[in-house]
Amino acid sequence: MAYKSLKHFISSLESSGELVRIKEFVSPKLEITEITDRISKRNGPALLFENTGTGFPLLINAMGSERRICMALGVEKLDDVGLDMAGILEAFLSPKERLLDKMRTLPLIRELASWMPKRMRRKGACQEVIMERPDLTTLPVLTCWPADGGPFITLPCVHTISPQLAVGSLHSPPHHLTTLPPVRNLGMYRMQVFGPDLAGMHWHLHKGSANHYRKYKNLGIRMPVSVTLGGDPVYTYVATAPLPENLDEYLLAGFLRKKKVELVRCLTNNLEVPGDVDFVIEGYVDPTEELILEGPFGDHTGFYSLSDLFPRFHVTCITHRKDAVYPATVVGIPPQEDGWIGKATERIFLTPLKISVVPELADLHMPVQGVFHNLVLASIEKRYPGQAEKVMHALWGAGQMMFNKILVVTDPEVNLTDYRAVAQAVSDHVNPQDNILFTRGPVDILDHSSREYASGSKMGIDATRKDTGSRMPDAGYRGAVVPWCGSDCQLPTANCELPTADCQLLLRIPDLVAINDALLKEGIGVLIISFRKSTPGHARSLAGTILETGLPEEVKFIVLVEEPVDPMDLATVVWLGSNNIDPERDCFFLEGTGDQPPVLFLDATRKSPELDGFRREWPNVIVMDDATIRTIDEKWPALGLGPIIPSPSTRYKSLVFRDGPLY
Repeated sequence: MAYKSLKHFISSLESSGELVRIKEFVSPKLEITEITDRISKRNGPALLFENTGTGFPLLINAMGSERRICMALGVEKLDDVGLDMAGILEAFLSPKERLLDKMRTLPLIRELASWMPKRMRRKGACQEVIMERPDLTTLPVLTCWPADGGPFITLPCVHTISPQLAVGSLHSPPHHLTTLPPVRNLGMYRMQVFGPDLAGMHWHLHKGSANHYRKYKNLGIRMPVSVTLGGDPVYTYVATAPLPENLDEYLLAGFLRKKKVELVRCLTNNLEVPGDVDFVIEGYVDPTEELILEGPFGDHTGFYSLSDLFPRFHVTCITHRKDAVYPATVVGIPPQEDGWIGKATERIFLTPLKISVVPELADLHMPVQGVFHNLVLASIEKRYPGQAEKVMHALWGAGQMMFNKILVVTDPEVNLTDYRAVAQAVSDHVNPQDNILFTRGPVDILDHSSREYASGSKMGIDATRKDTGSRMPDAGYRGAVVPWCGSDCQLPTANCELPTADCQLLLRIPDLVAINDALLKEGIGVLIISFRKSTPGHARSLAGTILETGLPEEVKFIVLVEEPVDPMDLATVVWLGSNNIDPERDCFFLEGTGDQPPVLFLDATRKSPELDGFRREWPNVIVMDDATIRTIDEKWPALGLGPIIPSPSTRYKSLVFRDGPLY
């Protein structure tokens, strides 16, 4: 379904009971974030803030549920897009020996042509109002979190084009530059607003627009850039999609909406943008200019991304619809709205990934606690030994999958969204020393735990069944858990079968705080242990002490977290753990005593210069400040959102060591 405008989408959400209008004044500085964080973590509705203190309403959490992301993409189920794409690919890739078979593809070719973006000669609705003087501060731009460097545009669709076309109006380029085909890129890169006509352009070094920037820098010429906001929500989605660099995102948009995108030319540069968007911010980046210090920013990892130098974006013109609505999103500790956008990518790109890269791939899943790149689960149709490792290497070499840090590969019958089933497969089919692959490669620039910026290690876990052709048989769960509790223990624990007993480890090792052995009692060989980290090399020395004390032989993996992390909170342990480990550095094997096989320890603690020799800055966990929480508690009855929802930040306050973006 193609939406005529963002207001058309809003109307559809409202008629479906998926949107709440908030008429009470709510400030874009922190307050909208706090309300949205409470709503999104309860899988609540889209929110339209009608009184933002500016001339524009603000829409947020518009794609923050499975139903709403399906509505945005015009499908009943997200898998429908993949099936549709599979039909197209099969039609073109299948052998066609007869003329009749070839002719049957002609209607499909015509349909594909109807999805190609089209340049319109007239002006678009997005150009109904031209600001007399462009002023970003007239928009309800969010300051999302207390330690953010300022207000940030969080849903910008950033348009750039390779210099082959764009330089013609700026300089007289060498002839060969004008004969090469243009390459348009549409990406989503946050933008810090520094003033009425100046913003930062936070494009990561791996992204398409950053590649365009390098080309302009080599030529020493200005780079035209235009930013759009709103319009058909498909535009927002495709700006985030992991497409190959030379594939036009507006072709994917046409495919999704089953209607071509109509483009209009900007007023002050040569770029083209959809005519039905709400805002167009035109301008340029001068690659010869000094970079600007941008950030910090409360990011989708749940941690602050720290200040760094990025290009300056100079605004030359702002146009908008008469009825423009400003779209925004909030990212932070998962789950948030971006998790559903990631879910769409997971389902849409499964089929192309299977056809072009990993034919044995059965399913793929990115748990929201893994914040897209930290943790990925895959299942395969396994036919030979070593196939899981082959799939790991293939996926790590496929586009943005190169950022993945932990990859688990299972058999196809494992439901990847059933995390206990995945954990059971890992416990049953993984010998830690034999079935885990460690390697190195690119990581997301937001990965704070890697020893080097944008480069770190990866861990692949082969949780498929091992038959006689494999290097060694399965070494799964071997019977009832051997208890190590005694009725003479004095410390209470909520996780022990004896109400007044506690694990002897807590009595024998003073540094231990709590132990979660619930998974072990379910036959899954994992312990999660929290401890008071206080000395250099503490995790490794503690691991040795734990093994010397004695463990059930069923234990294969021990995750170490530091106080005050609650080891019983599995979602938080997975989120923190996948953020905080550089696998090659923080995963280590120790030999057990007696019949105890080697155990893999995962050090999921914060790394510091004093205790770990870690030389990079470590960011803080994102939480809202107490004053804003109290303000929203007081405003809540007037918002029309039902019974008050407590602030999610209160759950994570204990993880914050001090105020500010640095831990």
